[in-house]
Order: sequence, then C-alpha cells, then structure tokens
Amino acid sequence: MGSLHRMAVLCGLTVVLATSTAQAEDWKVKKDEDGIKISLSEVAGSDYKAYQGVTLMKTTMAKLRALQDDVSGACAWIHECKTQKLLKHEGDQSWTYTQFNTPWPVTPRDSVLHITTTEGADGSVTRKLEGVPKYLPEEKGFVRVAKVEGFWKFVPKGDQIEVTYQVHTEPGGSVPSMVANKFVVDAPFNTLKALKERAEK
Repeated sequence: MGSLHRMAVLCGLTVVLATSTAQAEDWKVKKDEDGIKISLSEVAGSDYKAYQGVTLMKTTMAKLRALQDDVSGACAWIHECKTQKLLKHEGDQSWTYTQFNTPWPVTPRDSVLHITTTEGADGSVTRKLEGVPKYLPEEKGFVRVAKVEGFWKFVPKGDQIEVTYQVHTEPGGSVPSMVANKFVVDAPFNTLKALKERAEK
C-alpha cells in the first residue's frame, strides 16, 4: 500500500475515532473486576449506550492479531457469538458476517462488519469496526443489526498490551431495555475475559 494511501487511511481513521468518541464522552465505570474495566456512555440520539472495555494482557501483538484474524475461531471468545465467517479480505480491510444468540423473547441478531486495520508509529494496532448492514441480503429468522461503530485498540505497555474494545450498536428491531442494559456490560466484559484467557496461554 502506498504511503500516501496509508496516510489517507490513518487520517480518515483519526477523524472517525474522534467523531465516535465525541458522541460518547461521559464514561461511567459500571464493572471493574478480573483486571477488566467496563464503562458506559450515553450517545446523543440513541436509546442504547456505548460500551468500552479496557484491560492489560500479558501476551504478544502477534498472538492477539492471530486470535482476531481467525474469524470463525474468534466466535469462541466473542460474547453470545453463534457463528462467524470471513466474507472478504483485501489488504488491511476485511468484511465479516456474525450470527448472535439472544435471550428469549428477543429475535436472534446478525451483523455484517467492515474492519479496517491500521498500525501506529508506537507499535499500536487499531481495528475500526463499522456496520455495513446492506452488504448482504437479510437472513430469515434474524434481525440485522442496524448500526455498529467502534474499534479494537492494542497498545504495547512494556511486556503487556493494553486492549481497548469500544462499541456503540443500534441492534435493530425492539430490544427490552433490561436486556440491552445487561448486554452492554456483559458483551465487552465476557469478550475481553475470554480473549485474555486465550491470549495469555
């Protein structure tokens, strides 16, 4: 990839990250255990809160990237993931399709993500997550997640890596507030906990 294109991608990513964090700035810690801190923030114009999970992992960047690059295998550590597959991979971009389990009476959800990976001069890696619901026709029996905006960020800290997982989702259809409020804490916590167990093995 040309350096000019890389710069454009980086600049674009910085703008996107600045925008998504601007929408969700007032973070309130909701859970802090097992070395994982989960915070939530209101998002203007949305009924659903953004979530942010942060933890330190004693692992290598290569191992973390390998765990994430194994798209179907990653379903084992993503919260309530039923199945996941890689649709397309092109340079630093990929498109994935995921089906999720949901508690009764909520209709199961599925989502299509466009993931863009960039590397920072400090050795960090950022993976921008963007929902592209129209990328695939809708599946029978599933409600397509209407909007996903977020990122994974891995930052080297000595012999550890600080992992941040931040997302705001519009789940589509109707979701009882009790279910939604539980999901925004459980999803980042359980995902990071399961990823940490595998990354530190």
